[in-house]
Amino acid sequence: MAESLPPEGFLLLEDGTLFLGRLVGPTAPTVAEVVFTTNMTGYQEVFSDPSYNAQIVVMTAPMIGNYGVNQEDPESARPQVAGVVVRELSRTYSNWRADGSLQAWLGEANVPILTEVDTRRLARHLRSRGVMRGVISAGTTPSAEALTALGGCPSMVGLDLASVVTTPEPYAWGNAQHPFHIVAYDFGVKRNILRLFDAHGVRATVVPAGTPASEVLALKPDGVFLSNGPGDPEAVTYALPNIQAIAEAGVPMFGICLGHQLLALSFGGHTTKMPFGHRGGNQPVKEFSTGKVLITSQNHGFAVAGSETDGVLGAPDLEVTHVNLNDGTVEGLRHRTLPVFGVQYHPEAAPGPHDAVPHFAEFLDALTSARV
Repeated sequence: MAESLPPEGFLLLEDGTLFLGRLVGPTAPTVAEVVFTTNMTGYQEVFSDPSYNAQIVVMTAPMIGNYGVNQEDPESARPQVAGVVVRELSRTYSNWRADGSLQAWLGEANVPILTEVDTRRLARHLRSRGVMRGVISAGTTPSAEALTALGGCPSMVGLDLASVVTTPEPYAWGNAQHPFHIVAYDFGVKRNILRLFDAHGVRATVVPAGTPASEVLALKPDGVFLSNGPGDPEAVTYALPNIQAIAEAGVPMFGICLGHQLLALSFGGHTTKMPFGHRGGNQPVKEFSTGKVLITSQNHGFAVAGSETDGVLGAPDLEVTHVNLNDGTVEGLRHRTLPVFGVQYHPEAAPGPHDAVPHFAEFLDALTSARV
């Protein structure tokens, strides 16, 4: 007996463009900002990355789900995406590490999958028109319920999602016997960041996004880490005075993605919303100190305002250390006198690329120097 096809479904963008497919999972309208990623592998890491919270993610790789899911690779405890759009959802999976299907894993989290969509056309549309809000629902024509839901979907601009995904209570990560101890602000931290700190001999105390600087400094950390996370960085205003106080205390500080953006904001810079952002594992970044080009994994829709020639706009105490070779946007910064630096991309990227992993050793050097 032939397997029955999933029911018909659609993705409607706020500009009125309709994409038809078949809907797997919840059929009630699901609304969020619609973005695309060029990752060829690592779909489980993408869907569990807190930086994708409240987004419908379009996968440009043609087949998704073919190697299943496992318990070791997720970047958080659950899927974080609002919805998934794919060209083909594999009906079977095969991998020696797999312990379940992608369909079941997302289904348990009530995340809809719209399959059999022309994702090439969809990605080209978002790249030319810019990312926008959208609704996934059942049927072939938008219902009044779907249209109402889409109209009520908030814009990503001005949205603080770090406070939504952050840990409610502090927790420890890593070997308690490690020689270095850092405090990691959780704005949506990926587990592989914590794994790599552990691998470099650094244990972490992970704290909520709004933890006061006085509580962090009372722990006498060797350094402070500012994590990645979702939403508009300029909406995370509560983090800025804490970052300023910790930096002024001379504590080494390292930021990734949202953490990098918050560093810029803390020293007078500002951020801008990008047309369609950088999401994927093949972004070329020039490193000024070495002249090397790093192939990096990225996931962000906002960027620090500035350039190689102009520096970080509004923040003269910061210097630009890296730029994106595709569009010239700021990808790295460093304080001119304090042991503070950040990168926009993901040196911890799993499954890769790994060109930027040495940034963890760079932070370790700063921790060592601070002890001298």
